Amino acid sequence: MTSYTFSRELRLLTPAQFKSVFTDPKKASSAEITLLAVPNGLPHPRIGLTVAKRHVKRANQRNRVKRVIRESFRLNQHQLPAIDIVVLVRGGVLELDNPQLKTLVDKLWRKLSRRFNG
Repeated sequence: MTSYTFSRELRLLTPAQFKSVFTDPKKASSAEITLLAVPNGLPHPRIGLTVAKRHVKRANQRNRVKRVIRESFRLNQHQLPAIDIVVLVRGGVLELDNPQLKTLVDKLWRKLSRRFNG
């Protein structure tokens, strides 16, 4: 049976792991969110989230955005190639409600998968 957990091994944890993604990444972006990704040599994808206070002022709003993106990643992890992904969020994301945000992120996962598989 396929596991849909979001364990520690599915996250980028150290600054070095984040930094490696910023060197020559492939991108998938919209006006509100940018995904940067590089191959990771592991059997599964990993994700790191950056939601800047400059773009999303309140902690509860930042947490909502991160929660929706993490949930979408958790459900789509088996469709993604073995890549490290950093999610960058811009200010316009606050205009999106949760279903719109989830739809947008799902679309970006598919776009990123095509960049690596296609």
